[in-house]
Amino acid sequence: MIGLAGCGRMGAPMLAALRSAGFEARGFDVRQTDDPHITTDPQAFAEGLTTLITVVRDIAQTHEVLFGAQGFAAIPGLKHILICSTLSPVYVTGLRDLVPEGVTLTDAPMSGAQIAAREARLTFMLGGTEDDIAPVRPLLQAMGTTLHPMGEFGAGMQAKVLNNLLAASSTAMTRLVLDWAQASGLDDKKLLNLIHSSSGQNWFASGGEDIEFFNDGMDPENTIGILIKDIDSALDAAPPGADTSLPRSVRDAIRSLKPRG
Repeated sequence: MIGLAGCGRMGAPMLAALRSAGFEARGFDVRQTDDPHITTDPQAFAEGLTTLITVVRDIAQTHEVLFGAQGFAAIPGLKHILICSTLSPVYVTGLRDLVPEGVTLTDAPMSGAQIAAREARLTFMLGGTEDDIAPVRPLLQAMGTTLHPMGEFGAGMQAKVLNNLLAASSTAMTRLVLDWAQASGLDDKKLLNLIHSSSGQNWFASGGEDIEFFNDGMDPENTIGILIKDIDSALDAAPPGADTSLPRSVRDAIRSLKPRG
């Protein structure tokens, strides 16, 4: 049995993709949903579980799922844990000392936003040996279209936080450009079409309204707020002595975002 913990805006469609691909999978979330395949009962979720996928928000929730009130890392018969949340690589690599030795750990953070999760075309960045990844590869392929093995355990997470640091930079600057364009009377759609076909092209500008948080302001509970967490994760794993002034400036710019009308 496959279990996916954290059935929010990303986890719920990932669970649906697994089930659509024919896998026996159930979900767990602390919030009640209408989906009959998602439970709030830890014991019901844990029954017969052999592979655990975590898609919860942050380190605190991950720790709770693995070792806290839920304690799913200690399930008898558990063979594999996939960490799909975006977390500090420092925390992730430390999990090996906490998870029972007989359980395989793979970090598999994903990229693609909610629309990609719904369409089962996520991109996964993988950390672990090929022997560790091979048993869970079909699951990842059911939820996504692109897998990037990055190296040993923890390398996938390191790659993800660096990728998201760039994504946050694109988000902050694109929103600034759109604000300035609006102030000068330029048409948003015409400008975004131009950007898409010129040197300013980036994933956020090209995604436009298909990205669910394109017009959002900063809120700790939304994806803009998650970008702050991801920048902090990158900063936590920055090389010793690195100049972190630019990432911190990007974080400040993200924090100041207001909703676009």
